Amino acid sequence: MRSASLATLPLLALLALAPPLRASPPPALHATPARVTILYDAFGTAPGAIQDWGFAALIEYDGRRILFDTGDNAAIFEKNVRALHVDLRRLDFAIISHRHGDHVAGLSYLLRVNPNVKIYAPRENFGVFGSSLPGTFFRTDPTLPKAMRYFDGAPPAQLSFGSAWPEAHFTLIDTLTEVAPGVTLVSTVSRTPGTLELRELSLVIRTPTGALIVVGCSHPGIEAILQAAAVVTPQVALIVGGLHWVTAADSTIARLSTALHDSWHVRQIGPGHCTGEPGFAALQKQFGVAYLYAGLGTVLQRAAADSAEWESRPPSAPD
Repeated sequence: MRSASLATLPLLALLALAPPLRASPPPALHATPARVTILYDAFGTAPGAIQDWGFAALIEYDGRRILFDTGDNAAIFEKNVRALHVDLRRLDFAIISHRHGDHVAGLSYLLRVNPNVKIYAPRENFGVFGSSLPGTFFRTDPTLPKAMRYFDGAPPAQLSFGSAWPEAHFTLIDTLTEVAPGVTLVSTVSRTPGTLELRELSLVIRTPTGALIVVGCSHPGIEAILQAAAVVTPQVALIVGGLHWVTAADSTIARLSTALHDSWHVRQIGPGHCTGEPGFAALQKQFGVAYLYAGLGTVLQRAAADSAEWESRPPSAPD
C-alpha cells in the first residue's frame, strides 16, 4: 500500500501544476444576423430594384425575421424583394405601421406568397384592417317603428366591420404591446392637422445597448414616439425609417435634429422615406459619423457581434 501511494505522488504534482479547468465560453450574444434591409424607398440604388415613394424594411434580430410595411405598389415591392434576395415566406410576422397607401399596397403580394403570416396593424374604428364595436355604440330611439330601427331594434352584441384584405390574419393593436420577448409595438396617435387621429405603430427591439426603433412615417411626431418607447428602454441605439419632415420648415428640422442628438441622446440614425432631403442634410450635419445612409437596398448591420455600433452596407450585386 505504501509503494502504491508513493507512485501517485508524481501524478499529483503534475495535476497541481496544471492550469485550472475552465468552462467553454458562451456563444456570441448575437451570432444570428442583426440587420435591417431597406426594401422600398425613393432614393438609393440597388441592382434590379426600382425607386418609388413608400417604405418597407426587413428586420432580422435574435433569429427573428420581421417585415415592416410593404411599400406603395405591389409589383414594385415584388421586384425589389426578388432583387434583394429576400424570402417573404420565412417571416415570424409582419407589421403595418399605418393605413396610408405607400405603406400597405404591397400587402397583396405578401399575402400571395405567405397567406398565413400574422400581421400586426393599428386598431382604428372603421379602419381598413377591420374593426369591431359594441352593438350599443349608436344612440337609439325606441319610439320609432321597427322598420326604421337598426337591426329591427335588436342589434347584435358586437358589430364587426370589414377589411380591405379579408383573407389576411390581422392582429389589431392600440396600446403598447410586447409581441415577442424584447420586441414591442408602440402605438401613438397623430395630433397633426391632415393626419389627425391617425394611429401609427412603431417597432422597438430591446438590445443590450439600447432600443432599435423602426418607424414608418412618424405622423404622431418622433418625440412622441420616443417618449412612448422610453417605457421599454430609455436608451436609443438606432432609429430607422421616416420622420415626416418632408414639408417641414428649416427651423423645425433644425430644432428636432438637435433634440434627437442632444436631448434624446440617439446614438445613431438611419433616416429614410418621408424624412425629406433637407432633413437628411440636417441630420447628417448633426450626427456626423453616427448618420447611417439608408437608401433602397442598403443593409444596416451591427458592426460586430459584440459591438454597440451599427454600420451601413451597400446592396449586394445580383448573383
